[in-house]
Amino acid sequence: MSTSLPLVFDAPKRATPPRHLADLDPAERKAAVTELGLPGFRADQLARHYFGRLTADLGEMSDLPAAARAQLGALLPPLVRTVKEQVCDDGQTRKTLWKGHDGTLAESVLMGYPDRATVCISSQAGCGMACPFCATGQGGLQRNLSTAEIVDQVRQAARKAQEGALGEPRRLSNIVFMGMGEPLANYKRVVAALRRITEPAPSGLGISPRGVTVSTVGLVPAIDKLAQEGLPVTLAISLHTPDDELRDTLVPVNNRWKVAEVLDAGRRYAQTTGRRISIEYALIRDVNDQPWRADLLGKLLRQRIGTKRVHVNLIPLNPTPGSEWDASPKPVEREFVRRVQAAGVSCTVRDTRGQEIDAACGQLAATART
Repeated sequence: MSTSLPLVFDAPKRATPPRHLADLDPAERKAAVTELGLPGFRADQLARHYFGRLTADLGEMSDLPAAARAQLGALLPPLVRTVKEQVCDDGQTRKTLWKGHDGTLAESVLMGYPDRATVCISSQAGCGMACPFCATGQGGLQRNLSTAEIVDQVRQAARKAQEGALGEPRRLSNIVFMGMGEPLANYKRVVAALRRITEPAPSGLGISPRGVTVSTVGLVPAIDKLAQEGLPVTLAISLHTPDDELRDTLVPVNNRWKVAEVLDAGRRYAQTTGRRISIEYALIRDVNDQPWRADLLGKLLRQRIGTKRVHVNLIPLNPTPGSEWDASPKPVEREFVRRVQAAGVSCTVRDTRGQEIDAACGQLAATART
């Protein structure tokens, strides 16, 4: 397997999305409303509708004068529109393909569970990390999503859940940055989006940081920076193998930051935030599912992070059409779990969703582009 896959950290230059309320912090919103010739308190009213009542429809904002609504529309420009939606798992999984103002495509998935409602969101259109088993990585990076484009995926999912899209009215409780893109390669906008998502209304959507997970392939300086932001969100590290030789190919960023460096950054994050690290491991038949790799994974996590600070989340691979990669057999999966647990490290298998739709991240967008 080749290790010459490109890594793209800077997104290609494309048209900037229009400024949106969710791009702005409370002080900036007030200034923006004042620039429109309106009193500053209108910013708070507008934010209460958008973040508190989950609406961007000016027609629903009856407490605002009609003339003010017309002007405030400048702060609620349409950012993303639904191109396609697929539903499965008895209505408990709803995957949405979005199109941005410039035609770029991104995805989000709303999922209902007995104890929670979760949305998986994208932080970039495409991805530059070039992991060969990932549909998004195969398509490359189009551009970073804006703060508002990220936040609006959450708002719209929260509104759908509230309106009963998952069968009965639900409160959106969990956000996972595991859709398209490498969140920490779009650092500034993702951190701003995290603040909008976790701050209480009307400043934000009021979702607990403990219900938010940010996934990364292991951009070490950004992990250390995130630890200092005062945002106690869960960090998920997409490791996929414990040995550098294979990870150089499976996760090409490993050519820059090796497994030990990434795990040490995870330990520092856990120590600083008090949050347990999640290790994401896509189990691929005859590639990274060998018993010795399970043993090595457990050993490294015990030594470099500590058994109390880490959890392994095994992911049965969802293969994409034409891919050489396939999921490991269930007996192999069970043995892998047993060996990691034998090292004293918590290990579970992720609940699979979307088996009968284009469920792999990036697959729906790839289909739409063909």
